[in-house]
Amino acid sequence: MGFDLKTAGGWLRTAALAACATALAGGQALAAEVSVAVAANFTERDKQIADGFKAKSGKTANVSFGSSGTSYTQIAHGAPYEVFLSADAERPIKAEQDGLAVPKTRFTYALGRLVLYSKTPGLVDPKGAVLAKGSFNKLSIADPAAAPYGVAAVETLKKLGLSDQLKPKIVMGTSITQAYQFVQTGAAEVGFVALSQVIDDKAGSQWLVPKADHTPITQQAVELKTGEKNAAAKAFLDYLKSPAAKAVIKRYGYEVP
Repeated sequence: MGFDLKTAGGWLRTAALAACATALAGGQALAAEVSVAVAANFTERDKQIADGFKAKSGKTANVSFGSSGTSYTQIAHGAPYEVFLSADAERPIKAEQDGLAVPKTRFTYALGRLVLYSKTPGLVDPKGAVLAKGSFNKLSIADPAAAPYGVAAVETLKKLGLSDQLKPKIVMGTSITQAYQFVQTGAAEVGFVALSQVIDDKAGSQWLVPKADHTPITQQAVELKTGEKNAAAKAFLDYLKSPAAKAVIKRYGYEVP
């Protein structure tokens, strides 16, 4: 049987078209998803926002949670996140300076509040005087090197003049999530956590730390260079600015710009 150039040419054209269709389908699937690194304190909130984003746009936000410091280290070492929701402004600004972020995409999506919390009713009084009394064995905070809420906790203790007194009692979590878990599991009787984590807790006791006691917890978002050509990345950031997303953010005790 001889080699038919006409038949071969048709087969090649068919194969090429099939390959193009496969590539296009893959591109469309990729464009319908965005990978988002999210600060630990924003865990449950972002899950709800991701659900709303999916319902509104049909696109999927694949979210990963951790301390802002850990997330930034991963981004700097090539982790394929396309959007970064930090618990501070420092790391998104650094992402811009390091050439990892798309210029002019950074904005504040929430202002966080710090709370001294205990799952024991009445242990934490409404003015936080329990700190000076020291009527507890352990105080949990998030690692200030990785978590902005940890920085706020350290600043609060300094403002109250209690840093040296309470230093032996401090247990440090790798993130605000772990600081909260220490209180929940009994590893610490009290802990500095995010208001969003305990806003619905009516059984425990808590003190809302005055904003004047620490640097503002300005939580910023930024599009990363890895997501610059992904329409879903821009769409997610746009949705984060929407009234629907802001309603979720405010529901959990955050302030919004």
